Amino acid sequence: MKRTLFLISVFMVLAFTNGDATLKSTSVIISSESSLLVRGTTNVNIFTCEFNINKFKNPIQVIYHVEGNKIIFDETALILDNDSFDCGGKAINNDFQKILKSNKYPHISLLLNEITHFDNELDVRASIDIEIAGTTKNHKIPVKIKKNNGMLITGDLVVSLTDYNLEAPKKFFGLISVNDEIKIYFQLAVREN
Repeated sequence: MKRTLFLISVFMVLAFTNGDATLKSTSVIISSESSLLVRGTTNVNIFTCEFNINKFKNPIQVIYHVEGNKIIFDETALILDNDSFDCGGKAINNDFQKILKSNKYPHISLLLNEITHFDNELDVRASIDIEIAGTTKNHKIPVKIKKNNGMLITGDLVVSLTDYNLEAPKKFFGLISVNDEIKIYFQLAVREN
């Protein structure tokens, strides 16, 4: 019998129960059809840094329980190696690594706290703690889920560099500077392991 996808089974549990505090466990794989982009602007152009999806440490352990219309997660995290981002050239890659303080903090951690289920089971809100350069901030992100040969999870998030105590380098005696807000786009093709 085919194993059910993690998110489909979780939504089924949500649809048919009033809540189950019992911890459940599974693992998922993020496939190579996925993408994760960081897009920013300077006062003169736009830059995009793409994460090498093949660098995800698969499978990812998922521990959760259901409370009403929420799925509460326990230590479910994605760890992104900073050096797995490619911004399109050696100089901009070096600048990106300096912005992230990669010499001291080589990873970005995304800790999934909970998913809130809405009337439309394909639209959820995820609560995620993001740690960048030793600073952690909580974000509530609207996420869309599309069923295909697994599950396609998409969304985006605007992050302020100053919220994470990050300072973008200035180039050419301060004539070129990176704007404070960057946008993160993700499209994750997920299947249960």
